[in-house]
Amino acid sequence: MHFTKDHEWVSVDGDIATVGISKHAAEALGDVVFVEVPEVGKTFAKGDSFAVVESVKAASDVYAPVSGEVVEANDVLSTAPETVNAAPEADGWFAKIKISDASQLDGLMDQAAYDAFLATL
Repeated sequence: MHFTKDHEWVSVDGDIATVGISKHAAEALGDVVFVEVPEVGKTFAKGDSFAVVESVKAASDVYAPVSGEVVEANDVLSTAPETVNAAPEADGWFAKIKISDASQLDGLMDQAAYDAFLATL
């Protein structure tokens, strides 16, 4: 699993990246009440806002950690947004993206680097 400084996580299987928000981000947001996932077939560049997560505290954009095309969206989140709080780094994933530039994964943090980054916040 890889992480961004914006608290997204990425799990890669071949050329498919599963993307969600980190446990840290889910805890900081509080109770998630709404999630807008991207449409299948939509393409995004690394850094583009591709989803929205709203909690009782705030609404936040979720940014694409890699460029590519959405091949699957987690539609469960539209009826059960609390899944993001219950399992942010598992069942609470937002979308699966077919990676168009695998070299973009090189700029992401591993778990140890992300933990060190969190310690600086």
